Amino acid sequence: MSKQKARQDFLDPVRGPVFTARFVVALVLIALGIAWIAYYYLAVRVDPAVIPAPKPGGPAFMADLEKWNYLIGFGAIMVGLAISAHPSTPLGRGRGVVVGMLGCFLIGLLWICTFYVFSNDITAIPVFNDLGQFNLVVGIALMAVGFTFATHWE
Repeated sequence: MSKQKARQDFLDPVRGPVFTARFVVALVLIALGIAWIAYYYLAVRVDPAVIPAPKPGGPAFMADLEKWNYLIGFGAIMVGLAISAHPSTPLGRGRGVVVGMLGCFLIGLLWICTFYVFSNDITAIPVFNDLGQFNLVVGIALMAVGFTFATHWE
């Protein structure tokens, strides 16, 4: 008789639990960062190409922050990814470290390459058109988060 496969459980004693509080916080931060950037870009931001310039959307504090909204959004994403590199999360142990590390490296590299390829006319690419040269900062920050995963690689 063959042995039965062990059931993959959320509380697997060998691999650890899948949904820890730290992992849930990381997922929430990443989702909030993406939502913050999307809401600012789609609802609040004033398109500089439109003449005469319309009034910015609400809330007013978000319109007053202007491009600082990208720092808030990308900062939340980067912090969420860095938190997920902890060994108590699925991305912080085993194969998850490699997936997180290579994922961050490749996404950062793609971000920078996309910026360079389309740098002559970047007006058609959302978010890239507002960031300008700060696209390099976003790509390098993603690679830096990849190094937080690399420090946990065994």
